[in-house]
Amino acid sequence: MVQKAKILLVDDRPENLLALEAILSALDQTLVRASSGEEALKALLTDDFAVILLDVQMPGMDGFETAAHIKRRERTRDIPIIFLTAINHGPHHTFRGYAAGAVDYISKPFDPWVLRAKVSVFVELYMKNCQLREQAALLRLQLENGQGRGGTATAQEPAGLLAELSARLAAVEEQAEALTKQLDESADAAAVATAAHLERKLTGLRRALDALEPGTGGAGPLPSPS
Repeated sequence: MVQKAKILLVDDRPENLLALEAILSALDQTLVRASSGEEALKALLTDDFAVILLDVQMPGMDGFETAAHIKRRERTRDIPIIFLTAINHGPHHTFRGYAAGAVDYISKPFDPWVLRAKVSVFVELYMKNCQLREQAALLRLQLENGQGRGGTATAQEPAGLLAELSARLAAVEEQAEALTKQLDESADAAAVATAAHLERKLTGLRRALDALEPGTGGAGPLPSPS
């Protein structure tokens, strides 16, 4: 069973959280509520999230300050943040949102279809990145097990393993390529940049697998997808 991605919804108004849940329920992912910046930071200490929907105006720690804390933490700095705001003070206000680390800045009232589409892109990118990490971890585990047997493994065992891993990676590469083409058509710069980052990780893992093929000089250091 494929594990669902978690989406963090941060807003101090319960009715806004309820509306977001209604919009995003069709994605069939795990929606986590936070009614303040402090509560959001606490949730980020223990769980991994595909994307954060963050209200700008909140009492106490506002959205900008919350985003600054998120981006300072190594564990959470790469999580995409979509700012939601009911106010618009012009380009300077929008620029502040992007400067705080947001990948998008959406003014209320927003189109539910557009918001759901944007969130779904980051969820899909997150799932592909999880697949990539799993493939890298599996490769490391199998190599360590082979080395731990003191070289008693037959040549067919690593060859079969590499073929299986290569096939699994090819499937992820094909899905990532299709997703990139879809994003190119939508021209969402933030999502395109995230997809390009994922493709670079895939390229690194492919090179590591190619280096393990017989006659290439053995295994070099493997990438560590984050």
